[in-house]
Amino acid sequence: MKYDYASIGFYTFDCLGWPFDAVPDGGGTFFLDELTLAVSGAAGTAAIAAAKMGLSCLAVGGVGDDLMGHWVLERLGAFGVDISGMQQIAGARTSSSIVTTRRDGSRPALHMKGATGDFYVADAALGTVCEARIVHLGGVGLMDKMDPAQNARLLQRAKQAGAVTTVDVFAGSPEDLPAVARVLPHTDYFMPSVEEAMALTGRRDLSDMASQFFDYGTRCCIFTLGAEGASYHHADGTSFRVPAFDIAVKCTCGCGDAFNAGMAVALCREMEPEVAVRFAQATSALNATGLGSQAGVRSFDHTWEFMSTTPSRR
Repeated sequence: MKYDYASIGFYTFDCLGWPFDAVPDGGGTFFLDELTLAVSGAAGTAAIAAAKMGLSCLAVGGVGDDLMGHWVLERLGAFGVDISGMQQIAGARTSSSIVTTRRDGSRPALHMKGATGDFYVADAALGTVCEARIVHLGGVGLMDKMDPAQNARLLQRAKQAGAVTTVDVFAGSPEDLPAVARVLPHTDYFMPSVEEAMALTGRRDLSDMASQFFDYGTRCCIFTLGAEGASYHHADGTSFRVPAFDIAVKCTCGCGDAFNAGMAVALCREMEPEVAVRFAQATSALNATGLGSQAGVRSFDHTWEFMSTTPSRR
């Protein structure tokens, strides 16, 4: 395989401010302590965090031919991510967010849907973008041109080529379920947040939700639970829970996406399932210690040391 990791899907430009306490009245001004920019999204965060931890990464997605798109491509390249799979779409706008991060780490956002809905991987390019040990599809539900059929063909091609496939979603209701169901027969690890899984299924019990996704074809579900950690469910009956780490949270933007990167690193290093999920959880926790997606992730060694020395929440 040419790459360790191909991260395909949702790439966004974020402008983040901290701490956000309230909207000023009229034309007033409140002062922030920090402002930053970040490449985010279920594919963008994962690509950079994985690159920071030593994987050779291919970014596959769409940006506009605007200032934000140029910056996203430059930033990906600065971390050593191969951007040959990125499409800069003429006339399109880069998917972008204004993220207002509160002191407790929660981050209400204003988002502009953009080129994520415009990009398309043609059949002739499927072999190239799937030439990775781990093929990740991040942002199912937002890819207007890919969701109807091409995402499923892409993952099927990846499986045929011998890749391990992982999927994350951007889901808010049962209306997003058909797009998800189409890719699950070709998905090794399905990794939604618990809120997304609930929105898709209308269920609340983790085992029940996992069973429904097994029925659609995936073999393993890992639900990210925010401050409660992560829950692993395999179709062979294996299940366990990994608690969250005890940290001071700065910003939760991109935590689930960083988890995806941690799992990719763990799979490439052939970690046992419980160690793999704990490592992914450590990556997510480090993400939450900085402002903006993957800001707190430094390297594999740093993440491993954090995992080995940081206590879990009680």
